[in-house]
Amino acid sequence: MKNFSDSIIIDNISKSYGETAALENISLSVKKNTIFGLVGPDGAGKSTLIRILCGLLKPDSGNAKISGYDLLKDSDKIKNNIGYLSQKFSLYTDLTVDENIEFLAEIHGVKEFKKKRDELLGFTRLINFRKFLAGKLSGGMKQKLALACTLIYEPEIIFLDEPTTGVDPVSRREFWIILSNLLKNDITVFISTPYMDEAERFNKIALIDKGKLLTVDSPENVKSVMKGQLLEVVCSPVRSAYKILKDKTPFEIQLFGDRINIASDSIDLNENYLKELLISNSIYITGIRKISPSLENAYIHLIKENY
Repeated sequence: MKNFSDSIIIDNISKSYGETAALENISLSVKKNTIFGLVGPDGAGKSTLIRILCGLLKPDSGNAKISGYDLLKDSDKIKNNIGYLSQKFSLYTDLTVDENIEFLAEIHGVKEFKKKRDELLGFTRLINFRKFLAGKLSGGMKQKLALACTLIYEPEIIFLDEPTTGVDPVSRREFWIILSNLLKNDITVFISTPYMDEAERFNKIALIDKGKLLTVDSPENVKSVMKGQLLEVVCSPVRSAYKILKDKTPFEIQLFGDRINIASDSIDLNENYLKELLISNSIYITGIRKISPSLENAYIHLIKENY
């Protein structure tokens, strides 16, 4: 029997490559008609999990339900209900935009596809490029074409594996607008990304590191794990300042490029004390201010708590 509230239920899935554990006992569920994000750096296990859920890899242990179907027993039924966009553009570069969509429609037995194709070209803002060869499109346009090809056969769930990696910022923003509009069509989106700023757009996220789930919740609730105060210090030389603060204070110190974040959930962050400490060690301070926690702050905090 299908579960009518959850599109995806993952139960203790594990996968190893030799001695390396890619996934360790992953369990989570994804509600219907939501955008769910699997968030973590390269090597975290995101692609492995998506490929398992799409039936392209077998787990070493565990199972899942996809649209109510058993992952291990009903793989053919699952494949008819899902769409999958891999990291690499996998359509035919020597076919036009129109021809690629038509080809996917024919493979999936969609006979009356022309009206739907026109709708998708308008939806993905590709209508003026329909006669272009796919190989001549920009990275962002290729991803939008891949999405249109997936949607032509109206899957219940689409899996997207880092679809905006290497895509310019403008195309990334357009892509997210398109994905948000998919929810109007009762489509569940399961997407992986290494970008914390993208994760803010999702209904719910799972933070993953080295094959282990750190947390599963809404972006706002994930950020709430950062209790107390958070200061941002812009200074130079930043690496020297980072080491001083790590060695000489009891606070959680996080380094982001040319700035340092200082977190404390119990001890008061005395700005004057921190300034004096850094200045006395020949650190030049450009600015210091209180900030609200980001997902990146929460991610680093959770990693430190789990290891």
